[in-house]
Amino acid sequence: MIEVGRDGAFTVNCVGVDRLPFPLSFTVRETGGSWQIDAAAAQAGELVDVLSRSANDTVLVVDLATNSFLDEDFQQWRPSLIAAEQGVDFTTHPIGAWASDAPGLGEEILVMHRDGLPRFLDGSWYPYELSLIDVPTAPSPAQLDEITLAIGTTAFDEPLLPRIEGSRLWFSGHDDCYLTIESTDPTMPARVLSRLLALLAGSALANAGETSSVRIPEPDTATTDRLIREHPHWIGAVEATSATLATIRLSALPQPWRLGQQPPAHADHIATLDLTRGTWHIAPADTQGSVNVSTIIGNR
Repeated sequence: MIEVGRDGAFTVNCVGVDRLPFPLSFTVRETGGSWQIDAAAAQAGELVDVLSRSANDTVLVVDLATNSFLDEDFQQWRPSLIAAEQGVDFTTHPIGAWASDAPGLGEEILVMHRDGLPRFLDGSWYPYELSLIDVPTAPSPAQLDEITLAIGTTAFDEPLLPRIEGSRLWFSGHDDCYLTIESTDPTMPARVLSRLLALLAGSALANAGETSSVRIPEPDTATTDRLIREHPHWIGAVEATSATLATIRLSALPQPWRLGQQPPAHADHIATLDLTRGTWHIAPADTQGSVNVSTIIGNR
């Protein structure tokens, strides 16, 4: 069971000037011995337990931007000050000027134990940029510089983990919504898709019930794994909600979804959360009738 609030990524993010509800998007590909996932919408704190479950003990926060911690001149606090405010044990390594302007890198690296991530990302503040990577053991300053170089010189569509020995996880979040994950854990894609479905359904139920949050189960990962094996690219939108039911229409795409694209008119699967029974039911849409997704989104 997870707790989903009304201030989650699916609630606060909208599409276009008409402020249409933000859809679930998910795409995955296997390359270089790891799985690369691009998805939306989720805040880093909504995924922290999913991420840390597959990570090494040591985690490096290499980029951080937020409007939650600003000084009197409206300048962001340094990441180390934010970590100290959150009560996290960490060490700091400065990133040289030669690398600090590279995408995915900030001005300093925070080195912390993975068990500190839930406290660091406790939901009381929101980073609109966050990048982190794990390593097997606490690295030396020279190793941190090597890791910085690898991150700064890897193209966005290239696998990063093979370039950093022993790393299992890379996460990059943007606009408190979009996320990229690279993981050597083959269960990560299914766990991420299950969490996104739960977040979307939970946000809809919290809004429908006008409650601050709801506790809901996640879909079984065996089911979401079957969806991924069927198609690597998915988009989902809420069809209907009541006090205890949320129905999501899932459509397979020929290529990854891009912001601004309307969801297709067809649905391939229907996912229904029954909050009273605490169960999910995901089945092919052709066994459950057909409704135009674009019309549903426009009428929400």
